[in-house]
Amino acid sequence: MSTLTTPAPHATAAPLQIGPHAVAPPVVLAPMAGITNAPFRTLCREFSGGKGLFVSEMITTRALVERNEKTMQLIHFDATETPRSIQLYGVDPVTVGKAVRMIAEEDLADHIDLNFGCPVPKVTRKGGGSALPYKRNLLRAIVREAVTGAGDLPVTMKMRKGIDDDHLTFLDAGRIAVEEGVSAIALHGRTTAQHYGGTADWDAIARLKEHVPEIPVLGNGDIWSAEDALRMVRETGCDGVVVGRGCLGRPWLFADLVAAFEGRTDSFVRPTLREVADVMVRHATLLGEWIGDEARGVIDFRKHVAWYLKGFAVGSEMRKRLAITSSLEALRAGLDELDLDQPWPAGADGPRGRTSGNNRVVLPDGWLKDPYDCAGVGEDAELDTSGG
Repeated sequence: MSTLTTPAPHATAAPLQIGPHAVAPPVVLAPMAGITNAPFRTLCREFSGGKGLFVSEMITTRALVERNEKTMQLIHFDATETPRSIQLYGVDPVTVGKAVRMIAEEDLADHIDLNFGCPVPKVTRKGGGSALPYKRNLLRAIVREAVTGAGDLPVTMKMRKGIDDDHLTFLDAGRIAVEEGVSAIALHGRTTAQHYGGTADWDAIARLKEHVPEIPVLGNGDIWSAEDALRMVRETGCDGVVVGRGCLGRPWLFADLVAAFEGRTDSFVRPTLREVADVMVRHATLLGEWIGDEARGVIDFRKHVAWYLKGFAVGSEMRKRLAITSSLEALRAGLDELDLDQPWPAGADGPRGRTSGNNRVVLPDGWLKDPYDCAGVGEDAELDTSGG
């Protein structure tokens, strides 16, 4: 990988302690549906030198308990992954408890993260994800079941500020987490209504850190570079960072993050298009091996093409062609037609992935009437498939 000779800033955060696991540097790959499967985690971990924490895709507790075939594949970890980290989505305390006990008893993971941050309508309309913390008693019941069922496994949770600016929940949720034995909290500095639009509110992360000094607080939102990560820690006092969209099509961001947090003066990664193309082919190859079918692996890789090529001089027709390939040979052949000597483009380190807002929040009928009453959460709130 090519590099840009720029002294890395000095380290500003101690190792992150999550139960028995010391995460150094304190950098976590955010769970992203359809993205953070085993192949992508492998790439990110390789670039980080095995440092950091890499969380699985969101796993639905009902699907896990019922041993859904797709779900059982999603919780597969490479032998080199340690600690093994699973994120769970659930709205029923009993089902969440069963899922957590299954993980603990069958040694399926070393760390469990609870999803209270997903803003997509198909999740919130059932009272799940970022809608759930509004129901304080339900949140407490779920967290209690998870922590109790996990035994010695540490349980963390990821959440948003609240449903909207009139229904903020992050301080109450943080206090509940502390009282119920959660090991760490990650806060995305946006509301459900913001979706992925606007600017993340880092001040909220600082407020949460002040509110729950008993446990580590991780910040999430608008980390597009290693410099952003260090600035978040410096400005908010948070104990670590969770990186999501910033690493889409850029798994080498974790090499930058490690260098920055370790205060090293070596260079940050700035790959040429040739080097990016090699990573693209490796990513598609790993997906095919993981799925067990080359064509399906390349098809699954299509969503990543635009992210990898962001900023490079690649014509629209070639971008379309690369985004419909169904074999490694065709992918490699298309990439070889490009000007592979292009250097890393200026501005490619900026925002990527979803950036639009979604001001309409879809919630169950009457959800906002009472922040404590749990009525209205039915069995159908548990999605029957994973990947949220």
